[in-house]
Amino acid sequence: MPEGHVIHRLAHQLEEHFREYPVEVSSPQGRFHQEAQQLNGSCLHHAEAVGKHLFLHFDAPVSAHIVHIHLGLIGKFRIGPWHELHGQVRLRLVDHSHTWVADLHGPQWCRLITEEEYHGVIAKLGEDPLHPGAQPDRIWPPLHRSSRSIGALLMDQKFFAGVGNIYRAETLFRLGIHPDLPGKQLSYQQFLDLWHDLVVLMSDGVRQGRIDTVRPEHTPEAMKRPPSKDDHGGEVYVYRRAGQPCWVCGTPIQQRVLQGRNLFWCPHCQEPPH
Repeated sequence: MPEGHVIHRLAHQLEEHFREYPVEVSSPQGRFHQEAQQLNGSCLHHAEAVGKHLFLHFDAPVSAHIVHIHLGLIGKFRIGPWHELHGQVRLRLVDHSHTWVADLHGPQWCRLITEEEYHGVIAKLGEDPLHPGAQPDRIWPPLHRSSRSIGALLMDQKFFAGVGNIYRAETLFRLGIHPDLPGKQLSYQQFLDLWHDLVVLMSDGVRQGRIDTVRPEHTPEAMKRPPSKDDHGGEVYVYRRAGQPCWVCGTPIQQRVLQGRNLFWCPHCQEPPH
């Protein structure tokens, strides 16, 4: 499932190529046909990413004028120069000059919602490290009361909106925090450090279009090692490196399943809670 940096990157691209001019909106697949007809010819006011949710706000004269998209596990939103249709496209946007096209394939959600419904979705989400108005202190009290592990809490979108499996594993490693540490044992300084690290890593992800989390001294060039090969991440410390030596201490990386997702950590660099 795409992590938050992917959704924010999509929002930036949509605003760059489709904002403020009439947009052709269609549903070649047909499953969003009636909704697309209501929006066709209207202007995209702005695109907004909140966590893993993408909202397209249109200046259409109807109460439901916001397209709510969640890519889920297999969804793709491809934006590029105009081209003919390929595959099953749920939603297609074509800019006013027929230069750019955005094709949505296989999303978990693609629905037309009202302002009231939009605010209802937002109210259920936690704080997004990529949102300029994020207020991390809002989630600190319930997090610090929780007996759940920080490894589970980081993946809970009611706390950290947009954080996924890679960022969860990597920021915990970078800060030497074991994923089993209960939220109530996390110090406030550790919480602030986690938040800051997520802001830095995810912002880099938006700019680069990939996830790189290793520090300069652990890059392939610095360590004279081959570059990593993984479609889901770039240069990482622990994610999908089970059984391989830790870049820092050489200890084999560990893996187990937590709430249906693979969890990775270094048993030496991330001491277990007492």
